[in-house]
Amino acid sequence: MAIPWQVLDRFETDSEGILELRKRGKGDFLITVGPQILMNSKAQRSEMALGKLGCQNLKNHPAPRVLVGGLGMAITLRAVLDELPDTAEVVVAELNPQIKEWCLGPLAELTDGAATDPRVTVEITDVAELVKKSARDSFNAIIFDLYRGPGPETDRRNDPLYGSRAIEHCRLALKQDGVFAIWGENPDAGFASRLTSAGFAVRCERPGKGGYRHAVWVALKC
Repeated sequence: MAIPWQVLDRFETDSEGILELRKRGKGDFLITVGPQILMNSKAQRSEMALGKLGCQNLKNHPAPRVLVGGLGMAITLRAVLDELPDTAEVVVAELNPQIKEWCLGPLAELTDGAATDPRVTVEITDVAELVKKSARDSFNAIIFDLYRGPGPETDRRNDPLYGSRAIEHCRLALKQDGVFAIWGENPDAGFASRLTSAGFAVRCERPGKGGYRHAVWVALKC
């Protein structure tokens, strides 16, 4: 008989409904909003690939700076940290303070306490606003792990995360040869085209074999 889910915590968001953290057994977690499953700790291969692909060229960098948009279960953050030296600085932008508390508390077992790593600072803020106010050449990598990725419905110019203006803000905030890595549910030709037009060399990965495979864009600032 299947083990029932236990609700560990829940809170009302401003616009998305009730966000819940659920657990059953060891290391088996869900984050849901209303009836929708946002994250499943047993299905994280694309998030792990996102962190690795975004930072794999920084292992020998003397002091890399990385921005991660979205904390979630901190799976992507763990993958980022595993690619970086001890001298790295990682800024995580997360909208909901309760998500941070979950990663410091019950979810910490999933990631060996990634959110408490001394290299990490978690800021409760909108990642789009943080990117816009960042100085030029601030980061070696910018990684977006947000529960809604780019898609055909995205406003090509004005979307705050995936439109051409937002892409330009990211390009300016990246150092030369910096990487902008983005998670999405499916490949999107329009988004890839906007990245290319902004001056990035772009490829789209589909991590894993079999089953539903999400998209990971890796965009190198040329």
